[in-house]
Amino acid sequence: MTAGRAGLLRQLGLISATALVVSNMIGTGIFTFTGYLAEQLGSPGLVLGIWVVGGIVAFLGAICYSELGVNFPSSGGEYVYLTRAFGPTWGFMTGWASFFAGFSAPIAAAALAFSEYLGHFFPALIQENAPVIAGSGEWAIHLGGAQAVACGLVGIFTVLNVFGVQRVARVQNVLTGAKVLVLLTFIVLGFTIGNGSTSHFGMTATRDTATPIVSQFPLSLVWVWVAYSGWNAATYIAEELRKPRRNLPLALGLGTALVTVLYLLLNLVFLYAAPLEDMKHNQAVGAFAASRLFGPEIAGIFSGLMALSLMSTVNAMVTIGPRVYYAMAGNGAFPAIASKVHPRFHTPVAAIVAQGVCTMLMTLTPFPQLVVYIGMTLNFFTVMSVISMFLFRRQRPGWQKLRVVSFAYPLFPLLFILVGTWMTYQGIVLKPYIALATAITLGTGALVYHLRLRSRAPESPIVETY
Repeated sequence: MTAGRAGLLRQLGLISATALVVSNMIGTGIFTFTGYLAEQLGSPGLVLGIWVVGGIVAFLGAICYSELGVNFPSSGGEYVYLTRAFGPTWGFMTGWASFFAGFSAPIAAAALAFSEYLGHFFPALIQENAPVIAGSGEWAIHLGGAQAVACGLVGIFTVLNVFGVQRVARVQNVLTGAKVLVLLTFIVLGFTIGNGSTSHFGMTATRDTATPIVSQFPLSLVWVWVAYSGWNAATYIAEELRKPRRNLPLALGLGTALVTVLYLLLNLVFLYAAPLEDMKHNQAVGAFAASRLFGPEIAGIFSGLMALSLMSTVNAMVTIGPRVYYAMAGNGAFPAIASKVHPRFHTPVAAIVAQGVCTMLMTLTPFPQLVVYIGMTLNFFTVMSVISMFLFRRQRPGWQKLRVVSFAYPLFPLLFILVGTWMTYQGIVLKPYIALATAITLGTGALVYHLRLRSRAPESPIVETY
């Protein structure tokens, strides 16, 4: 750090880092995706199985990222790893993609899901009730109460993040605790006093797609991958972690394992509440399950609490994203203003505000297309990051090899790469237009770097902080 320049402080411990991982993972996916998976897969066994597979793959990714994060304990995540492994163009592309698909788009999706759950009380806030201003069908662009509430929520947390990470961490810890408590309460009460039936576990649903299961499963896994996508969250704030060599692997592993268990239990409760056929076309699947289990009055309570839980997700991602842009800008690979840290609050104000504005614009994007775009783009860069670990292990002297990664090496990273490649291939085949959007994102990132920023990037782009 340059003398006299305000920088990030190591002020976050294990609990705060794990809370960020948990809150960044639990949100839009588990509260909305099971209804879509019911349409795509049609079998309770496949729906439960795909959440298990997603959790296993996320845990494998967390293991590999732990080794990367221990060796590069700097804010920035994939930007740091890919820059070191493949050069600054790749580093810039991952940061560029993170701005759009890694944070702004998922924050928009979580904020829209927040509006959807509030729609239990105010139907005007349901996305389908918002007027169409352009397009039609699955590509229709809506603008109404849902977007207004989503933008308001993003605006509130953007402002809070400007005033300091410690304040936000305290808010985040409270919201995360509330979120986990709500979900555990929902699970326990659902199985003990809920009006459900175990017979639902054997009832299939009519699939809404003619795509064979062998092809549909990896595409559906893209949805589940989005639900698990926060498993790498702690790597983005590594520069602000106390004792990163200890706390980073623990935060990634504990957070991912806890969320995987919660996801499986929640889906069991959803299936206990209603047959899979009835879940189809229900985006706010948590509120729907609560209404079947407890009746409309109690369902209203859980809808409000689940909306509160989604606030935690929005806050976590609003906090993490700007640290990527901060790290890039500090090394000449992003507009310099993103590297400026407020001298009093020690936060990257410009990066936080820019992300907030982009997120508000993305609330106009159709929800299913937004989800697949997020999943395909993030999957590409996480696979490339795990590939980079092979290079580092061979080329960097003094590389710290974690025991958990070395166990049965290279089995764990190879499994992660193979599943990610399978998802990418099926995504290209079945959703070519969304795959094209991902390719355009990557291509424009490379173009912007070479035309505007390449001459500003330093020879050694990453400063490692320990």
